[in-house]
Amino acid sequence: MSNHARTAFLAAAIAVAAAGAPRRAAAQRVPTDRYDAYFKKYTKRYFGIGFDWKLFKAQGMAESGLSPTAKSWVGARGIMQLMPSTYHDIASHRQEMTAIDDPQWNIAAGIMHDRDMWTLWKDSVPDDDRWRFMFGGYNAGEGTIFRAQGVARASKLNERTWPNIESVAPTVPRWRYKETLGYVHTIQENRKRLSPLTAPRDSTAP
Repeated sequence: MSNHARTAFLAAAIAVAAAGAPRRAAAQRVPTDRYDAYFKKYTKRYFGIGFDWKLFKAQGMAESGLSPTAKSWVGARGIMQLMPSTYHDIASHRQEMTAIDDPQWNIAAGIMHDRDMWTLWKDSVPDDDRWRFMFGGYNAGEGTIFRAQGVARASKLNERTWPNIESVAPTVPRWRYKETLGYVHTIQENRKRLSPLTAPRDSTAP
């Protein structure tokens, strides 16, 4: 399977998972710091030194309330709400990854998929907005966000800014846009709860 095909497959599977993912962040008043070491480790590994690891913790809060035993009605599991088939595809290339319910490997696999999404918009969206496209792709699938960008272009809007994607979202076919826009907003609000939000910067080599 090509890298692009693999990315598309994973995005589609995670999008299905996200549709049924439990949203427990609101009930979790004080986010646990129990898994911070994993978020820091795999953010550094897949995004480079200095990238904002708390963005991915905020994502885990949105996905599962940071619960390693979380399971959605469609079968997505763990902190990052990965489908078993998606996790298997990622783990099959990395022998160190064991059970999907292991918080370390669930977080690692989720951040690895985030990296795939981040890379898709590397040359077309500024870093200060690209994290919204990344999480939008994680939730809805990359194809959906690409379609939204096409609608924005057709409407003579700048497709490189997330507010314009939000503007055209209701007109994009085959997109549960309210879920995706809410998901990205929830991550942003979770991130603010953790500490002041600064724009993430890609510090990895081209």
